[in-house]
Amino acid sequence: MASWLFGLAIFLVHLLGFVSAVLALLSSRTSQGAVAWIISLVTIPYLAVPAYWIFGRPRFYGYVSARGERDTVLRRILARYRERLEPFLADARDPDVRAVEQLAMMPLTSGNQAELLIDGETTFASLFAGIDSAEEYLLIQFFIVRHDALGIKLKEHLIKAADRGVRVYFLFDEVGSRNLSEGYLRELSDADVEVSAFRSSRGFKHRFQLNFRNHRKVLVVDGREGWLGGFNVGVEYLGEHPRHGPWRDTHLKLTGPSVLGLQEAFWEDWHWATGTVINLSWEPQITCEECQNVVIVPSGPADRQETASLLVQHAIHSAHDRLWVTSPYFVPDQGVQDALRLAAMRGVDVRIMIPERPDHLLIYLSAFSFLPDMVRAGVKVYRYQPGFLHQKVILIDDSTAAVGTVNLDNRSFRLNFEITAFIPDRRFAAEVRLMLERDFANCRRIGYDELQNRPLWQKLISRAAYLTAPIQ
Repeated sequence: MASWLFGLAIFLVHLLGFVSAVLALLSSRTSQGAVAWIISLVTIPYLAVPAYWIFGRPRFYGYVSARGERDTVLRRILARYRERLEPFLADARDPDVRAVEQLAMMPLTSGNQAELLIDGETTFASLFAGIDSAEEYLLIQFFIVRHDALGIKLKEHLIKAADRGVRVYFLFDEVGSRNLSEGYLRELSDADVEVSAFRSSRGFKHRFQLNFRNHRKVLVVDGREGWLGGFNVGVEYLGEHPRHGPWRDTHLKLTGPSVLGLQEAFWEDWHWATGTVINLSWEPQITCEECQNVVIVPSGPADRQETASLLVQHAIHSAHDRLWVTSPYFVPDQGVQDALRLAAMRGVDVRIMIPERPDHLLIYLSAFSFLPDMVRAGVKVYRYQPGFLHQKVILIDDSTAAVGTVNLDNRSFRLNFEITAFIPDRRFAAEVRLMLERDFANCRRIGYDELQNRPLWQKLISRAAYLTAPIQ
């Protein structure tokens, strides 16, 4: 009897492995990924099946379903909001900008003001001032929130806003903020702050769906002001971590109709997390004198296509003179690597700025496996020296810049919910160029000989680390 049950269990495991292999064949985003999963699921299903159901899901199907419900229940609200934007739609004559609109599924709007916020003191002073100015509601979302001195300061500002009658909606990622204490959340809830974790594993059907993250950092005040960028909430983002040293990051403050794009992205995330609909203002507001055009580009694993990866590839292909990219985690897929090399070969000044100090060791090691080929093709790679570099910025020629939360790695391209402000404006691009020129002055350029003359054991470790890139 026992042997019969054991045999049945073995059969069922292999059957589940076969079924999972069929799903991998139908849904994997790359042929390499499909082959790797199929071989593993068929040959070692005891290990591969649980790994596949945790790490192998190509799309966030629960969020897709919730989005469908939203399209049914909230279609009229969204339609009214988009109708109100019509007077503020910019004429996207440039086909490169039209392509971004199609990727974002959001329009290029006029009447915006974009303000660069450089490093922590400036950014959090602006964020807290925005919170203190709120009159109707606050939408606030971070990937990481820590219960430290900065986290406590944020909590105090949110509680004060709630005390004066502002509706406060606070969303955090369950994995990124896994160490956030229950006491911290209880204090917010007791002050009538609406608090929710963004759980990719919410619901019985999605309980193994643990590999997706909400990496967005967004603040919206009354639908009139918005913030996004690289900063999370923790004292290390103020440069107070002894290992990381000074923290180099960039955030962005927006006013104008583009803020409603940030609001819509938060609105969707909140609907997934709580199942509830927030009553918000969808009236575009303009307060700027020298206005700019902006497209808000949300991206994530619920998209029909790989929005973040395509946005980066599009930026590379559209550059004629200059493409400067900063990213703390630089492990791009083969398509992005090829595009960067080709851009350098056609004479574009391609510069990649990455940290000197590692934050995640596997990501740091992985880069050494492909950097020699990129440097040999003419891509200029710089390592930032003073401290940890965390900003996510792209400069295209002298005409366009993008600031947001997207890193150049598989997680941002395919597994994380991200958000980017794409700004085709020469004045703003000039500000970004000056900022990055100061950063490059604090970098050292990596030479081909330095990469190629590493010991064999380092090359082997880098190649092994690179094999884990899909789940880093």
